[in-house]
Amino acid sequence: MVSVNKNAARIANRMIEEEEQLNINSFSLDNQAKVIDAGIETIGGYRAGKYFSEICLGDLGNVQFTMDKRPKVQVSVDHAVVSCMGSQYAGWSIKVGDYSAMGAGPARALSRVEDLFEEIGYEDESDVAVLTLESGEMPDEEVADYIAEKCGVDTENLYLIVAPTASIVGSVQVSSRVVETGIHKLHTLGFDINAVKSGCGSAPIAPVAGNDLEAMGKTNDCTLYGGRTIYFVETDDSEIEEVIEEVPSSASEDYGSPFLEIFERYDRDFFKIDRKLFSPAEITINNMKTGSVFHAGSVDEEVLKTSLEI
Repeated sequence: MVSVNKNAARIANRMIEEEEQLNINSFSLDNQAKVIDAGIETIGGYRAGKYFSEICLGDLGNVQFTMDKRPKVQVSVDHAVVSCMGSQYAGWSIKVGDYSAMGAGPARALSRVEDLFEEIGYEDESDVAVLTLESGEMPDEEVADYIAEKCGVDTENLYLIVAPTASIVGSVQVSSRVVETGIHKLHTLGFDINAVKSGCGSAPIAPVAGNDLEAMGKTNDCTLYGGRTIYFVETDDSEIEEVIEEVPSSASEDYGSPFLEIFERYDRDFFKIDRKLFSPAEITINNMKTGSVFHAGSVDEEVLKTSLEI
């Protein structure tokens, strides 16, 4: 099977080689773990965001940029379940001492701390590990030691790429999760995601907010109200018909307000928010087995304009 970590390490090394052009900075910790700052004490930018996002995908997807009313990402993936759920999904909560961050990317397939990997049947074999961290704080040696141990690699073979939500890279990488978000929603609805073979999607890129809380709201809205995806699957039509109307974010009772308003309504408790909300706005599924095409949902320009102010 393809190694998402070996793939991603090539991009990480490219980022280090091109750090000046990318407006980022890299350094090694005392234990020789490599850290790439893509937006904490650096500016970062769109190219750094593209690399960051493609690292999250284990280099099994392509991230491009386009523009209509707003700048957008266009994401395409093959090996859809491995790239999105086995790598990109931010499913590893890193908590070491006072440090906390959401871990995403290939190293999850080495640590396998999530039950999800048993379901998708993927396990990476690699002596190098690459993890992205959504955080406004740099990881230290203790954090790197913990991650390397969980992944079964030497710290000198560990790459940690870090960016806060309120940064250009943060805005790009969250919108680049649009395809993964829809697959995750299908999974929560009980659909066999191993039937998903390829996918593509687009989402607006949020303007950089003044702080991570505001950024969380704007970046989520880009997917919830502006995300559009298409999935290519092999299954029975009846399996799609059972879930299609429940896949888009509009199936949620919380749909219709900017995400930050919803978050505040529930006293900033994620677990009180309806799980059905977390999905792209518009979904198309093409069943390659039968040729059937299913569609649900639509982009909501009014909420996007309220949230993004553009």
